[in-house]
Amino acid sequence: MEKNEISSKIKSILISVLKHENFEMRDDLSAADVDGWDSLTHMIIITEIEECFGVKFKLKELNKLNNMINLLDLVAFKIEQK
Repeated sequence: MEKNEISSKIKSILISVLKHENFEMRDDLSAADVDGWDSLTHMIIITEIEECFGVKFKLKELNKLNNMINLLDLVAFKIEQK
């Protein structure tokens, strides 16, 4: 799966969970940049991503996520490992 397809699906998840489109998908995007993206919505977003892509994240992997490019890379890696 191409990264732009992964990015598009993740953006749809963010819009669905956060109930707004007031953000621009970019490599350096982080939770702090998006209104309403707090610790609770973060866990919902991660769960939705796991379900959408059929992957499971380890806690240590999640702790290393700093921005969107890290998340995209991790999802792409997990998809390749399936």
